[in-house]
Amino acid sequence: MQVNQNPAISQYAQSVGAYTSAPVAAVNAQPADTTKTEAAAADVKKPDTDRVEISAEAKVTTKMTDAERADLVKSLKDDLDNQMSRFTNMMMRTFEKQGITAAKGDDFWKQIASGNFTVDAKTKAEAEAAISEDGYWGVKQTSERIFDFAKALAGDDPDKMKKMQDAVEKGFKQAEDAWGGSLPGICGETQSAVNKLFDDYYKQNEA
Repeated sequence: MQVNQNPAISQYAQSVGAYTSAPVAAVNAQPADTTKTEAAAADVKKPDTDRVEISAEAKVTTKMTDAERADLVKSLKDDLDNQMSRFTNMMMRTFEKQGITAAKGDDFWKQIASGNFTVDAKTKAEAEAAISEDGYWGVKQTSERIFDFAKALAGDDPDKMKKMQDAVEKGFKQAEDAWGGSLPGICGETQSAVNKLFDDYYKQNEA
């Protein structure tokens, strides 16, 4: 059974794209004198498409050692790669079933944004669940993961956190460029939620 593309697919793709771009921009914003934490995160990139396993979500805690923080960044990176691969594989299978050749690089996201494809009922349901209020790609969980990544890289340093926030904003802009237009709806809500987490952090740390 085929159904017309649902807005859930578009919003799902926006969340995934933003989640990839924001942490990568944060990693790239690190200074030249990298630490063990930064080294563990330095190879963050868009994932290969042959991995679909999902790692457990890691949570940031304060007062971590360098080794603990490096492990956390690696866990977040692995989670990012695996979730991106899961989404990419889903869309590649969708395109393949319809005889559509998947585009490469940023054109892949523009291809999704075009809406020139259909999804089956199962894929539609999975996407709707993923972006729901309690879903993995919902505003709350996605914004928390982006913030956790930034916090882990900054080492709980308020000044570095401000640089991370700037980098995350850059990441959202990069996601917008890749999408080929504005990122309405869930992505904008996620961006606002991330900024609120930063604002709350500054208040708690009197930054």
